[in-house]
Amino acid sequence: MVKNAVALTIAGSDSGGGAGIQADVKTFSACGVYGASVVTAVTAQNMEAVRAVQAVRPAVVEAQLRAVLEGYPVKAAKTGMLFQRGIIKAVAAVLNELPRFPLVVDPVFAATSGGRLIEPKAVRSLVELLFPLASLVTPNLREGELLCGRKLRTLDDLYEAGKSLFREYGVPFLMKGGHLPALKDRVVDLLVDPEGVKAFKAERVTGVNSHGSGCTFSAAIVAHLARGHGLHRAVAEAKAFITGSLRHPHPLRPGTRVIDHFFARG
Repeated sequence: MVKNAVALTIAGSDSGGGAGIQADVKTFSACGVYGASVVTAVTAQNMEAVRAVQAVRPAVVEAQLRAVLEGYPVKAAKTGMLFQRGIIKAVAAVLNELPRFPLVVDPVFAATSGGRLIEPKAVRSLVELLFPLASLVTPNLREGELLCGRKLRTLDDLYEAGKSLFREYGVPFLMKGGHLPALKDRVVDLLVDPEGVKAFKAERVTGVNSHGSGCTFSAAIVAHLARGHGLHRAVAEAKAFITGSLRHPHPLRPGTRVIDHFFARG
């Protein structure tokens, strides 16, 4: 573990352990940093569905965040599921009071299974209050479509969307292409930042339930930012980590293999 490297996740709890806070903390540990957490919501979910959501009161979210930031030397952080406008406002208010550190905003709008993980009115608050504080925003295909207001079907679509979002918000975007219909045998993610556009590629892994892959990817980026790596290296290291965790899955039960955050430990 890297000395004094503390990474923070501000996100919802996944009762199944594959996504959210649980995935983030496991990723932090696997990537060699100390993980702290602020829970924004409790969900009842598994790999198939989100059955219930209970948001944490904004005042309690704020209290958690202040306690962590006052007690631990946080070097980088991420936001995941924030769910309500009041929670977003509370998080942004605290972060605005403090010296900046790298912040990755994973705009979690819906679970892969289809359950909505943010209230519709809260999306605008997320964009207006947290994007300006971000070092990186990491939308998946559906989230990218919602932010752009159009369908994304090809790598060129993803490229143009990333450039458009970067111009609009002035923040680097990692456009995740895992669900692109046009790409069958590979996964391409595009990092759009002041240096231009850089592609991060990997062979597509099949036969694995990818629940929590987005949370894991963004958490790995945060872990490497906390270790002092630059953005490009952090994304490259995180891409290798999520790819490895899918290539070497955990056999959860017969016929079901899931992400193994600790694959490198054997």
